[in-house]
Amino acid sequence: MHCCGHSAQCAALLGLAAALTEPHILDNMCGKIRLCAVPAEELIEIEYRKNLIAEGKISYMGGKPEFLKRGLFDGVDMAFMVHTTIAETYVVKKAFSVGCVAKKITFKGRSSHAGGSPWNGINALYAANLGLNAANALRETFKEQNYIRFHPIITAGGNAVNAIPDRVVIESYVRGISYEAIKDANERINRALTGAALSMGANVDIEDSPGYSPVNNNHMLADVAVKAYNEIFPDGKIVVSNVVGTGSTDMGDLSTIMPILHPYANGSTGFSHGSNYKVENVQTACVDSAKWQLAMLDVLLRDNGAEAKNILDNFTPYFKSKEEYFEYMDSFSRSGDRIEYSDNGASVKL
Repeated sequence: MHCCGHSAQCAALLGLAAALTEPHILDNMCGKIRLCAVPAEELIEIEYRKNLIAEGKISYMGGKPEFLKRGLFDGVDMAFMVHTTIAETYVVKKAFSVGCVAKKITFKGRSSHAGGSPWNGINALYAANLGLNAANALRETFKEQNYIRFHPIITAGGNAVNAIPDRVVIESYVRGISYEAIKDANERINRALTGAALSMGANVDIEDSPGYSPVNNNHMLADVAVKAYNEIFPDGKIVVSNVVGTGSTDMGDLSTIMPILHPYANGSTGFSHGSNYKVENVQTACVDSAKWQLAMLDVLLRDNGAEAKNILDNFTPYFKSKEEYFEYMDSFSRSGDRIEYSDNGASVKL
């Protein structure tokens, strides 16, 4: 069993867990608990992480996939965590958050004097702009139920104002509610990016890498969370929601091979990922969150672990093993120039 939370929550958990050392509390309980603080949950700085992979320091860009690869989740049967939120405390009993493929896109042109001889150059920035506009033109072709998101940023756009940019780097994700939806949207976007480069006589290296898997909450663990919350906070309020989130998290990767739960605890203010986001109520976001997680452990492990065993007996994983999971995720990896120019024209590799 794995409990994954933010550092403040882990500190609160460690303090409250001392109560479980009392012998009478441990009577009739069965199971082991593994507290785990996972770095790199936010999949950002793609180029930096790809360099770490090239150097052999990591194998995957997400925290939990990397931990899976290193065997740190071996022997773990199920996992849960609690995330802070600006909304009410809530839990979703089904698939609720999208997965993604991570993209590093490098448009390649030819530099030249921007004022004196621009005709000798190939403007990689113009090619990139065309590519982003072409991708934007695809948005109406994405089905609403697939929750597709494409939100690129330019991390390198030229070196000098009087030189035609010969290299432009873009980072983005393609998000979707399922692997099939992600692959379909990603192929469309790659066509748009490649076509834009071709129209300018430029080239484009599209490096696709495994991002995160869609999150599938276990409905039985969700019931445990509601029961535990009501036991420890009889006057509190917990909402069972059907909202589909269009953010992504590496808890999704764990959900493909074990029962997981990713509920939310009230206590933050501001906009998610905004500069004004902060934990306003430490009691509800950290301390009450830790109490809630301990109560969940109690429900799962009491009666010789009857509830935990019941959940495992009724769980069918998406992948039979972590090896099967990695084999599938690695199928997203692809890189290289997508256009080959010759005297007879050009050939495209999508």
